[in-house]
Amino acid sequence: MSTTVNALEEKIAHLERQAEDLSEVVTAQGRDIDRLSRLVAVLTERERAREQEGSGGVILADERPPHW
Repeated sequence: MSTTVNALEEKIAHLERQAEDLSEVVTAQGRDIDRLSRLVAVLTERERAREQEGSGGVILADERPPHW
């Protein structure tokens, strides 16, 4: 019976460690998502401002190469 209890305690300890590891991963991913969301917002605003200024750039498909 003692062996079964020991095996269960080992299994519980392993599962607790696994849960802690996964929690750390989820926390790190949450930070990454927040950072990337802020970056997308900044880039979206920058592009919106560029479009309003009318300086969206030249569409390269409509421009002749410099050697022509």
